[in-house]
Amino acid sequence: MWAEVACSALRSGKRLELRYDGFSRVVEVHTVGETTAGNLAMSVWQVRGGSNSNERIGWKTMRLDEAFSAAEIDEKSDAPRNGYVRNAKPFRRIICQL
Repeated sequence: MWAEVACSALRSGKRLELRYDGFSRVVEVHTVGETTAGNLAMSVWQVRGGSNSNERIGWKTMRLDEAFSAAEIDEKSDAPRNGYVRNAKPFRRIICQL
């Protein structure tokens, strides 16, 4: 379910707001797929929000089964961000990507 929401935000060029690890976060989706460990995940650039690592901005890989909610918001994504790699190695199967 969250993969569809994330891919929709990616395709429409919008940001995604989600609850993840107990924090509200706003991200720009770059890749959604299945990791080499078999988990559905997304590679994102976090624009704002909390983080366990206290890194509030920057690259994150987020497992979709760990998101509590996700919704496309009416903010334009600035993707692709510097450092984006198509067909990134952490993903064995890509569902959608820039």
